[in-house]
Formats: sequence, C-alpha cells, structure tokens
Amino acid sequence: MLERNIETFIACDAEYDDASIVIFGAPFDSTTSYRPGTRFGPKAIRSESYGLETYSPYQDRDLTDCSIFDSGDIELSMGSSEIALSQISERTSTILDDGKLPLMVGGEHLVTLGAFREVYKRYPDVHVIHFDAHTDLRDEYLGVKLSHAAVIRRCHDLVGDGRIHQFGIRSGDRPEFRWADEGHTELHKFSFDGLTDTLVKLKGKHVYFTIDLDVLDPSIFPGTGTPEAGGVSFMDLIDAIIKVCSACDIVGCDINELCPTYDQSGVSTAVACKVARELMLALQK
Repeated sequence: MLERNIETFIACDAEYDDASIVIFGAPFDSTTSYRPGTRFGPKAIRSESYGLETYSPYQDRDLTDCSIFDSGDIELSMGSSEIALSQISERTSTILDDGKLPLMVGGEHLVTLGAFREVYKRYPDVHVIHFDAHTDLRDEYLGVKLSHAAVIRRCHDLVGDGRIHQFGIRSGDRPEFRWADEGHTELHKFSFDGLTDTLVKLKGKHVYFTIDLDVLDPSIFPGTGTPEAGGVSFMDLIDAIIKVCSACDIVGCDINELCPTYDQSGVSTAVACKVARELMLALQK
C-alpha cells in the first residue's frame, strides 16, 4: 500500500484503500530537447492547487465528493532514462494491481512510456488518445530512441497501427507527418476536429489518455519547454477532456510538460492546476 504525500493536490487526501484514482508525480526532464525544467512541474501543480476551488462550475462536480489519493513524487534516476521509466512502471503497476486508476503528472513527455508499458501489459487492446502540439513520432532524436520527441513512436512499437489518435498537432519534422499519413497513427492537425468521430469508434474501449499541456496556445500557457504558437484554447481543451472521459474506458492517464520557471506570473501553473482538477472530475463515472 502506498503512503499519502505530506502535501497533496487540493482535496486529494482520501485513504488509499478508499481511493478510485491515485495521483503520482514523475519529475523527470533528462531528454528535454529545448528548455529544461519540467521536473519542477509536479511539485508546482500540487503546491499551487490551493489557489483553486474544489468545485468545478464547468462540470458541476466537486473534488470533496471524490476519493482521490495523492502518493507524491517518485524519486527518479536522472542519469538513466530506462531506470527512470522502470521506476515509473513500478509505481503504475502497484496502482493497477490494487484496482485503481493511475494519474501521472510529469515531467517531460517521455514519462508516459513508463506508465503506458504497464497499462499495455494488462490491456493489450488499449488505444492511445494523445493531445499535443508535437507529433512525438521520431524514431530517434539525436541518436536517442528514449526521448520526449519519440515517446509516441515508442508507444506505437507496442500497439501498432490504428491504435494511436493524435489531436492538436502543429509541429514535427516532415518524415513524422509522412509516417503518420501512411496510416500508422490517426493524426489531426491544429485542433480537436474529428474527436467526436474518433470517440464514437472508441466507445467502451480501453484508452490511455495523455495530455501534453503545450497543446494549449502559448498565449495561455507559456510555461513549457517547447512552446508552439497556434494552439487550442483553454475551454476547447476542457471540453475535449470531458468528451474523452465520458466516452471511453480510461485505464491510465497523464498530464505533462509544465515548466513553471518559464512563466514567473504563475499563470501557466494555475492553468495546469485547473486542467488537472477538470481531468480528475471528468474521470469520475
């Protein structure tokens, strides 16, 4: 059984045995290709969550009515991506073994692979819904296959064609887009257009849901390592999250890529906190 963290995300202080959702932080950014600092994201989200209300007027739900347990951040290896991923897999495995839903807070996007490996072991039919500015489909980046620029390609290595559904994508090199267009992934550029049709196809299916917060326009969310102009609005993101969680059987999820030091106003962290709150509430069936 996991122990509760000393400082929890607001209202996420249920007893472990009673919790249906277990949060954990993955403070890792060793493969960041542009601006590092996402390792500080999980702690910032947890600390600044106390600037939120527990009640969501978007969903008419309240965190105080939920059973969510915050197990804190994993102490991850900074010298080895594979060791760090194994540590993330171990925490995910514990949560899944206890019949609970893992919700990971990154950290750079590579951390998704550690959690997804364990989800895939238990649900080999799983699909991936991926919100992001970036394709993350490189086979390698600067000779490294375990990179945040290659994380969705590594997930594809496990599930194969037809099981990865990408939205909001507006950046990547030409071979990545060409590779997706060959039918390896379902890639929707710039927005959430096509999401409703995808959710009809995925209704009732097992889904891993990964949200890279840089899917948001950087005028809303500048505090990230690789900001890309032209992203979605906050309300578009919240609406999309609610739709995904309502339609699919979510068996694992994460949010990642907040880099709080690049937004001294604190607005990006406040946005990340509210996205996390809305995700937790949307996951309540």
